[in-house]
Amino acid sequence: QVQLVESGGGLVQAGGSLRLSCAASGRTFSTYVGWFRQAPGKEREFVAAIRWSGGGPYYEDSVKGRFTISRDNAKNTVYLQMNSLKPEDTAVYYCAATSKSVPLRSSGGVDYWGKGTLVTVSS
Repeated sequence: QVQLVESGGGLVQAGGSLRLSCAASGRTFSTYVGWFRQAPGKEREFVAAIRWSGGGPYYEDSVKGRFTISRDNAKNTVYLQMNSLKPEDTAVYYCAATSKSVPLRSSGGVDYWGKGTLVTVSS
């Protein structure tokens, strides 16, 4: 069983930065770990993912060049550095993991979810 706990959300002005963290227990049961987000009234969408052993990373097109996913295997933690934030990045951000061998790119591939952390970007 994998447990995921996010932290680092908050309120930031447009153009600012935030770094999200996700601490994973039971990490050895997962292959890929990543981030999804869900804005009010919208479906949950893929943001970025990385393989614990080093494959990837993979990004949703709208965050390429602004967001960076990274991992610290010694700390069993994955990070999402978000720069040049826009109001449309406002959402609850969820850490997610899978034990499957295919890259994590959709909600259907997720085996484990965190509870989420809110990111609000003001204009």
